[in-house]
Amino acid sequence: MSTASARSKAPRADFRCSECGAGTPKWAGRCPQCQAWGSLAEAGGGPAVLRRIGAGPVTAPARPIDRVDATAVQARPSGVPELDRVLGGGLVPGGVVLLAGEPGVGKSTLLLSAAHAWAAGGRSPALIVTGEESAAQVRLRADRMGALNPALYLAAETELSAVLSHIDEVRPGLLILDSVQTIAAGEVDGSAGGVTQVRAVAAALTAVAKERGIACVLVGHVTKDGAIAGPRVLEHLVDVVLHFEGDRNSPLRLVRGVKNRFGPSDEVGCFRMTADGIEGLTDPSGLFLSARRKAIPGTCASITAQGRRPLPVEVQALVAGQPSEVARRTVSGLDNSRFGLVLAVLQRWAGLDLNKRDVLAATVGGMRVAEPAADLALAMAVWSSTRDVPLSDGMVAFGEVGLSAEIRPVPGADRRLAEAVRLGFDEAIVPRTDNLVVPKGMRVHQVEDIGEALAVLGAAGRRMPERPRSGPAADRERTRKRHLESIDRAVADLRGGFDEFSGREAPDDEF
Repeated sequence: MSTASARSKAPRADFRCSECGAGTPKWAGRCPQCQAWGSLAEAGGGPAVLRRIGAGPVTAPARPIDRVDATAVQARPSGVPELDRVLGGGLVPGGVVLLAGEPGVGKSTLLLSAAHAWAAGGRSPALIVTGEESAAQVRLRADRMGALNPALYLAAETELSAVLSHIDEVRPGLLILDSVQTIAAGEVDGSAGGVTQVRAVAAALTAVAKERGIACVLVGHVTKDGAIAGPRVLEHLVDVVLHFEGDRNSPLRLVRGVKNRFGPSDEVGCFRMTADGIEGLTDPSGLFLSARRKAIPGTCASITAQGRRPLPVEVQALVAGQPSEVARRTVSGLDNSRFGLVLAVLQRWAGLDLNKRDVLAATVGGMRVAEPAADLALAMAVWSSTRDVPLSDGMVAFGEVGLSAEIRPVPGADRRLAEAVRLGFDEAIVPRTDNLVVPKGMRVHQVEDIGEALAVLGAAGRRMPERPRSGPAADRERTRKRHLESIDRAVADLRGGFDEFSGREAPDDEF
């Protein structure tokens, strides 16, 4: 069979996956290549026929890499230090940033603050193009935030050609598009927000930003699963991808880097929503530690690493006192799989009976911890709640817990300990690490397994205050004391019988 006839019999790719780009002649609810649901969209046309392409004109001649000027793409501070931290120093001329987050989390407020700071710097104008709100709505928000500046321009458009006209007229150094799903190109089929439209709009704005050296920020929507809405190619087109996270019941907001071609991709910036807008938190330690005055069972502080930034977090655990047939496992702010792993290790290697008891765990201040370094603090909190013994106020713990109960080292142990000392902690339980730098004034216990860590707690733990003398709690306490007294009497009787039989005093270790 000839090549031409084989090409003619190739199946037509009438539907294409927006996630992986695979083509299929029939529509299906699930992509046969990447198994993504609802990602197949009509593409039209058959497969492209490859042909020989001759040499064409070039935009610029190739040069040795050491002669390429890199000063044109140096980061410029946006005026919001916490945002610059995540960006790797600031906004890069010609760089395209995609900021995604849930509705109402504060994306527009953050970018309005950044645009005002950019315009107030006097370097170049800033242009905000809004497709979701009217210009008057944004003006009201700017009045409340005190973000009015003659160099800050505002336009409400939903057509790509109109956006390009505003860029030609204003010639901004910073362009903010809120949001990319609301802009449509008239020359492209489909409605605004569709796969084809989003791809076309993002590609056009990226080309303009690269050509004119404009720092461009695109606001993106997210799906119900928290992923960025639209085709995955959108994340490949841009230079930086940021996620704006936060709980509506908490003023804390986090900007988390996911992709960054100009700096680290795992940095985190902390913000706090206020009545007048949003403000950066250079030291957010107080938000993640409770304001309790005394130690209580079931709490343990830890130091987590968010990128290169050590942040404190308080892990709380509650083990229900009465066994139940259906035990509940509830987690808030912690990784559910790591939570189950730690409980299994405590049951197998620490002797805690948690099979029929409810166990709840959470973090303070809405902090979300996904790294394994919080495993040890979670284990200490569960042990403390189970034994009803509070830990020391000045103690922190961090380390990864393995299935065989070993405590594995975590990166950045020196920075974590230095941050713990700065926050006033004076004792730490950490994995055994070579060449660990111990800060002055801190007592550090290096442990190899969960048994050694619990032994430290057994020596440092303090008992709760005396129980009430009336009520069910007091009755249970008196019953427990009677059982202990009966055990002591039985041991004394055995000791006396041994002395009478052998004629010598029994050593303590035999009982």
